[in-house]
Amino acid sequence: MRLLNVHTLLLEEFNESKAPPYAILSHTWGEGEVTFDDIQDTSDKYTKKAGYEKIHSTCKQAISDKLEYVWIDTCCIDKSSSAELSESINSMFRWYEKAEICYAFLADVPEIPFRMSRWFTRGWTLQELLAPRKVVFFGADWSFIGTRAELNEKISEATGIDRMFLCNGEARDPHAFDHGDGKQHPSLSIHKASIAARMSWASSRETTRPEDMAYCLFGLFDVNMPLIYGEGQKAFLRLQEEIIKRYNDHSIFAWIIQNKLGSAKKHDDSVSRSGILALSPAAFSGCGSIISFPISSHSSPFNVTNQGVQIRLPISNGDKFR
Repeated sequence: MRLLNVHTLLLEEFNESKAPPYAILSHTWGEGEVTFDDIQDTSDKYTKKAGYEKIHSTCKQAISDKLEYVWIDTCCIDKSSSAELSESINSMFRWYEKAEICYAFLADVPEIPFRMSRWFTRGWTLQELLAPRKVVFFGADWSFIGTRAELNEKISEATGIDRMFLCNGEARDPHAFDHGDGKQHPSLSIHKASIAARMSWASSRETTRPEDMAYCLFGLFDVNMPLIYGEGQKAFLRLQEEIIKRYNDHSIFAWIIQNKLGSAKKHDDSVSRSGILALSPAAFSGCGSIISFPISSHSSPFNVTNQGVQIRLPISNGDKFR
């Protein structure tokens, strides 16, 4: 992986397992971002681009936090190499997870309220919110807004993610565990949430390219697969097939087809077109409270075949299953 030296502004390559401590940036892309080619330009013309201020401020904050390296997606990946781009996207959740700290830069705050920021609407920022051990939010002028632990109630309202999944390793703050009932609730790994619940977290988010709506969720489900730009919605179907191979979780079939007004459709031609798998995370809207059926002697593996899904389900009879 490549890291940017905060003192020299030069890219340095490291074996991931031997990478030094680093900070990582989470942001939404805008006009004039500094690219991989720009940062290697010895003429420093890139310092006049609009996106340079983000790089400068990220490095300045890292120095303040006594870190010598940062990772920024706009300039640390050579996107002209399809092989490198694929490797980076498949590794990105892990890179955010291993960072010492993540700086979440909200370019539209305080112009608009924190919970209304565009940052909460983008597909890629979902993993950037959940993967790191510590997330610190900054506004447009790089003024401190708060940490993920401190802002977890507002973040939960903005994203629909239960607060217990927002704590991660940073949260030893008791307020992060208090659900308003006076009790202390332990934080949970996001991988303890059902497939349907995790999908619901992405249901209102968007990506510039349709394939990225699937690719940005790799880390959320701990799966990997090749990138095929141009496949459109097939990417999300492939993602679900990979999830089925990995998890014995029936909630992946709990999606609902929505009409343009947001209500469920009882009859629609798109049902036959989509089959038993959803066409996008939007179909899981409202599934945030779904809990996976516990794996037991009643559970059996299921899989997708060329003739459909082979699955065996228990039948409920009161409080008993058979």
